[in-house]
Amino acid sequence: MDIGEARLGGDQPVAREIGGAQSVDRALALLSLISRHAGGVSLSTVVEESGLNRATGRRLLLALMRSRLVEQEPVSRRYHLGEEAFVLGVLASRRYGLLDVAMESLIALSARSGDTSFLSVRRDAFAVCLHREEGAYPIRTHALEVGDRHPLGVGGGSLAILATLPDAEIERVLAANREIMAAGYPLYSPEIVREHVALTRARGFAVNPGLVLPNSWAIAKVVHYPDGRVAGALSLSAIDSRMGETRQDELASLIGHEVKAVEARLQQMFAPDGPRQDNTRTQTTPPADKRAAPTGPASGQPAARFELERIRQ
Repeated sequence: MDIGEARLGGDQPVAREIGGAQSVDRALALLSLISRHAGGVSLSTVVEESGLNRATGRRLLLALMRSRLVEQEPVSRRYHLGEEAFVLGVLASRRYGLLDVAMESLIALSARSGDTSFLSVRRDAFAVCLHREEGAYPIRTHALEVGDRHPLGVGGGSLAILATLPDAEIERVLAANREIMAAGYPLYSPEIVREHVALTRARGFAVNPGLVLPNSWAIAKVVHYPDGRVAGALSLSAIDSRMGETRQDELASLIGHEVKAVEARLQQMFAPDGPRQDNTRTQTTPPADKRAAPTGPASGQPAARFELERIRQ
């Protein structure tokens, strides 16, 4: 039977169903594209990055705006995630609340190290930064911002996640990202990524030695769900002068302690009876001999107040 003649539900052609599904796929891809631009995105950028023509891109954006998933800033005319996208994110967080579970540990990492901590998660062949928590040390690195996507293997948390994958899956990821890596990450190559994966597995933690931005180093470890799946990665980033070998080990130990704390909270979240209601907080203060030696002005200072900002994805 010709596809134009085939029917679904007795009166709708298959071709129309396929076209409708394609429109949904394209609209969702635009939603993801907009989410990666914290300051909003212009129509010309949407067209350039999506590969759609201008008329199709505008039509899909209007559909997303009618659903309040996207809104257009009246002065700049740039597109942003809308109110409904935020609502959906809040509802999804009730099941996938990794950021909520990890926030206490991110604050602890930055307070005790003085450096900047991050939470990253995998999205297919990429890693996405969900949160950035500033430390008190006055010289900071800005290699990663909330919403940034890096190919798996690029950056500390991204490398830690990649190193957990089977070798065959790693090769699939490298093949998928080959052109992106060559164009946007000149210090990386498949050979370098494979070498860093091997080092990560041997060390037990990932190290990014300033390959994304010069002088910006990172240490990272993965967090697992109770069933063994990788939930994401916790990382600390600092300038290279604060990342000598001894301090790398100290920071890795500090991250490892917080990884265990996050995994304990996840265990409670996914327990058959749900989270315990006794308001007992997971202990996050490491033993004295396991704490990273404070080397900056963070020593003795209280953690800064923060305002939780949910990621609109």
